Amino acid sequence: MNYETRPPRRGLMPPLSADFETPIARVEYAVFTRADCALAWRIFSDTSLWPRFSDFYGAIRWQGTAWTPGSRLRIEIREPINATVDRVITVCMPPHNVAWINHVRGYTMEQWVSFDAYPGGGTKVSIWIEVTGAEISMRGGEDIKYLKSMLVSWFAKFTAECDRAARVR
Repeated sequence: MNYETRPPRRGLMPPLSADFETPIARVEYAVFTRADCALAWRIFSDTSLWPRFSDFYGAIRWQGTAWTPGSRLRIEIREPINATVDRVITVCMPPHNVAWINHVRGYTMEQWVSFDAYPGGGTKVSIWIEVTGAEISMRGGEDIKYLKSMLVSWFAKFTAECDRAARVR
């Protein structure tokens, strides 16, 4: 079988009745690091490093074999939002792609992270998240803005760690 190494692109949705429409928000982001794909993946996949990338993390634990489709990652989030993220790995093709479904606070999120060799050296890390849930259109998109700010902060610290590790090599 041939597996596409890129995340799928969504096709056009047929028009749905308002009774069946569920708002979906999409967040996209990309960062660049001097680390090659293998090193960037190694740092990304080491969940013991994640608290360095965000002050929001409490306990992080795996249920099942880490980074295997069907395994779960339970992440406790601390202030300002106390919650537990239940993450189910759906696709994992190191060091190129990983995808999961998150459930947290009434939201469901599909997320893909892709690691692509950059022509000038290093790696482009692309992230997209599609979010759906009852609150998505309420509060002026406040939760989506918060998600984006967490994403930007997390990946800034992640790329700094990748760049540091690439310099040491």
